[in-house]
Amino acid sequence: VVGGASIVKLAQSLNLREPPCGRRLKRLEESGCIQGYKAVLDRRRLGFGVLAFVQIGFAIHTDDSPDQFEEMIQEIPEVISCHNVTGEADYFLQIVARDLDSYERILSQQLRKLPGVTSIKSSFSLKEIKNTTHLPLQNK
Repeated sequence: VVGGASIVKLAQSLNLREPPCGRRLKRLEESGCIQGYKAVLDRRRLGFGVLAFVQIGFAIHTDDSPDQFEEMIQEIPEVISCHNVTGEADYFLQIVARDLDSYERILSQQLRKLPGVTSIKSSFSLKEIKNTTHLPLQNK
């Protein structure tokens, strides 16, 4: 079974026989193109009503603070993505929380205490328009 689909169904959808389909799949996994399989969870049904996009700023970039920040951010489970970016902010985080009180606790007890952080700007999702992990792969 591959991501919920059997090799038989995958091969049929690609117009391939099962053995070559299985070999291609194995090569993609071994090369790292396929990093794993996951279930897509509905955050709201699981009690995470708040989705925040957070910009983190640093004043000094020459010490170890960014490295320490990147290590420590891995330990905050509510941070579901973290990107080092260009522009006004140094990092963009995507954070889920059960409610605004929970988000405030994450902000005050964890984010504000991270090394090097001098500014935090939060924006909250009012309506999710699109959320996918699918890449625009097309046969040409």
